[in-house]
Amino acid sequence: MQEHPVFIPRPLVKLNQWFIVLSVASVWITGAYWLLLLPLAAGLSGLLLRYNPIMQLGKRFLTKPLSSYIPEDWDQQQFNQKIAVLCLFLSYLSYLMKWQTAAYVFTGMVFAAAFIAILGFCIGCFIRFQWLQFRYRRQRAKS
Repeated sequence: MQEHPVFIPRPLVKLNQWFIVLSVASVWITGAYWLLLLPLAAGLSGLLLRYNPIMQLGKRFLTKPLSSYIPEDWDQQQFNQKIAVLCLFLSYLSYLMKWQTAAYVFTGMVFAAAFIAILGFCIGCFIRFQWLQFRYRRQRAKS
């Protein structure tokens, strides 16, 4: 297992977000829900092995040193990836079980979160910030 970096260059994060958005859109257009396994496998690999093949492929196309790109926090991106993997897994499972409504809800959630992040607002960042604030306030109240 690789040691994790302190940050991930923003273009690689955006690439991963676009990969999720385009994969979900492809599923909606074609009905080939097995396509969800591609971002799901990449996300799981990133979480478990610290090796996201989409980002590794994208890294080959970066022209500047990695440190010259806007940094995205590693821990924050791992949190976001956990949410994406959960939604992708639940959507795939829902398609397998023929639960169309649930499948569309979960694919819609991951699509919306990734697309909104591409536009500049990170829903996962907001959720994590609120969670950390809640934990901090709770801990302060105990002491």
